[in-house]
Amino acid sequence: MKFTDGYWLTREGFEALHAVEVDEVRVDEAAGTVTVFAPTGRVRERGDTINLPLMTMTYSSPAEGVVRVRVQHHAGGVERGPRFALTGAEGFRPTISDVEDEVRLTSGTLTVRVGRSGPWRVDFLHRDEGESTEDIHEATGHGGNAAETQPPAGARHHDQIDAERPSTVGEGPATERLLTSSLTKSIGHMTETATGRTWVHEQLSIAPGELVYGLGERFGPFVKNGQTVEMWNADGGTSSEQTYINVPFYMTTGGYGVFVDHAEKVSFEVASEVNSRVQFSVPGETLDYLVIDGPTPRDVLRRYTALTGRPPLLPEWSYGLWLSTSFSTDYDEATITQFIDGMAERDLPLSVFHFDCFWMRQFQWTDFTWDERMFDDPAGLLARLHDRGLKVCVWINPYIAQKAAAFDEARRLGYLLRRDDGSVWQWDMWQAGMGIVDFTNPDAAAWYTDHLRRLLKLGVDCFKTDFGERIPTDGVVWHDGSDPAKMRNYYAHIYNKAVFDLLREVKGEGEAVVFARSGTAGGQTMPVHWGGDCFSTFASMAETLRGGLSLALSGYSYWSHDIGGFEGAPDPAVFKRWLAFGLLSSHSRLHGGTSVRVPWAFGDEAVEVARRFITLKLSLLPYLMRLSVDAHETGAPVLRPMVFEFPDDRGAWTADTQYMLGDSLLVAPVFRDDGQVTYYVPEGRWTRLLDDEASPHPTVVEGPGWVTEQHGFLSLPLLVRPGAVLPVIDK
Repeated sequence: MKFTDGYWLTREGFEALHAVEVDEVRVDEAAGTVTVFAPTGRVRERGDTINLPLMTMTYSSPAEGVVRVRVQHHAGGVERGPRFALTGAEGFRPTISDVEDEVRLTSGTLTVRVGRSGPWRVDFLHRDEGESTEDIHEATGHGGNAAETQPPAGARHHDQIDAERPSTVGEGPATERLLTSSLTKSIGHMTETATGRTWVHEQLSIAPGELVYGLGERFGPFVKNGQTVEMWNADGGTSSEQTYINVPFYMTTGGYGVFVDHAEKVSFEVASEVNSRVQFSVPGETLDYLVIDGPTPRDVLRRYTALTGRPPLLPEWSYGLWLSTSFSTDYDEATITQFIDGMAERDLPLSVFHFDCFWMRQFQWTDFTWDERMFDDPAGLLARLHDRGLKVCVWINPYIAQKAAAFDEARRLGYLLRRDDGSVWQWDMWQAGMGIVDFTNPDAAAWYTDHLRRLLKLGVDCFKTDFGERIPTDGVVWHDGSDPAKMRNYYAHIYNKAVFDLLREVKGEGEAVVFARSGTAGGQTMPVHWGGDCFSTFASMAETLRGGLSLALSGYSYWSHDIGGFEGAPDPAVFKRWLAFGLLSSHSRLHGGTSVRVPWAFGDEAVEVARRFITLKLSLLPYLMRLSVDAHETGAPVLRPMVFEFPDDRGAWTADTQYMLGDSLLVAPVFRDDGQVTYYVPEGRWTRLLDDEASPHPTVVEGPGWVTEQHGFLSLPLLVRPGAVLPVIDK
């Protein structure tokens, strides 16, 4: 949210309080905390303290390389949940040094430095090994006025303030490198005068040329500089600024990440309110965030996922091809059998068959009951699918339609979200009269999963946990008293967790898989997620990839998408190009909206393309399983932005139409009818893994540099990294 009118003025209708100078610093060695009290105006004499608000900042560390910051105006409020479940290192304490005019809290290689007196400024520093030293303050590069809405007499500029602070020089063989600074007017408390609503915000500096990534599965520009980004889960497709998975975490090319520890709406102004800073704000009186050291993106994600959780190992079968009925197509057992027979007849290996919404009767989702008109023997059907070596997935969501018998049961038992007058919250969007299961009620969660347990006993292997985004926030009451504003994003987490925990209980560790659409921080512990409703176009294919790249730098290791696009019927060229992209993702699913996605619906060549890339993916299973172990142990994504693997190569920083599949394979999907593709190759001699009879290319591609090529439908740029050993099996 923007609070300023240009750089100098506060927006009309808002009043601002900002930390201006340091009054006192308190050190608690036993607790490992440093607390700073900062008046919001200049204190030149005792009388200046009358009617002068204070901002209170507390610094601590839950684990090595991580600094937690709490910013508060008034501390007496009631903190209602939910909160993200973070796991720190048990017994860890940072070191605190209190020397002359400054206090330092150090956690591993990350240090936060606070002056004991004088103008407000906090620096986050990284200790690099090296022989040289540098003047940290000259490295900050900040200028401009530290202006109030109406600057008081004696107000000074940032450059004057910095000049009054002593330079800090690295000691011994280590050099300090500034990660980010919090400067005068960076920490503030805003009040909207008409409503009395309040927000707390922080601004952290970014250096010239520093790029920002992450913030969830975002389908717009991969680099977030210049954007306003709000954490607010929505069912908005892939063609807007809305997204299904909002994660209040970003990382930068400066070698660090920032996690804002709030489940409610967090607003980020990424070099868009102050061009040299990232601002984040939350409603209320308290702001909690963590600065997470790198220096590489891998290091940042390793530390971030140690706090928020890492994915379990996934079963080998989940990496094979998933085939869906598609959403609103007509299907029954004969149709499904025809699909599966068609795949076998064309030598197209299949791993999972998915039943979408209409395995249940219309107007009754989710009632957990097979439509007996289409499936008169569901147990027999599932057994027959298992006999063919297939796993079975069925679609569910957390909403109960009024026509369903399950609605009356849930209403009677008090398992549906209620309005503040005690009535059940309902609306007619999606399903007529639907209510929302209140998973904050343990009995409601058990009721829901007991219905799923019946399906598992029948022969279902996993669930597609759709929806969970449009959760109401006004006039509703959750069973456990959760704050409705915080439940908007967090609901997806508890919904998916209930289902995933059931699968883990029934199927065992290493066998639980969901196919989820929505989530937030920590959702990576319940894979797999897919990219939502995209159009069947090359443009939407590209925006889908951008969503996956952003999600990968937000802590999610696994990700999939609808091959061919969801909305509309894809042109055969789009479908064939999307096949290559989809089968070189961590998980691969053929799924559409109103039309099927069986390859032969798009011509004989589409069948040939599908066969080639299904076979290729199956041959890469040993490699993918190794990547799965890496994800489980370190939080590394399987589909990786180029900047993740090549953080020191500026050519990789903005490459958002390609990716690394793990550490060894460069993939550049083709987004044009004519097969032309331009991609970036980092330094070294890269070996081409696929030949292309339609458009032959040299076996070796030399980097660094950009390459433009033409590719037939049976090929795309797929390069093996110099020096890599790629484990494959003969399929």
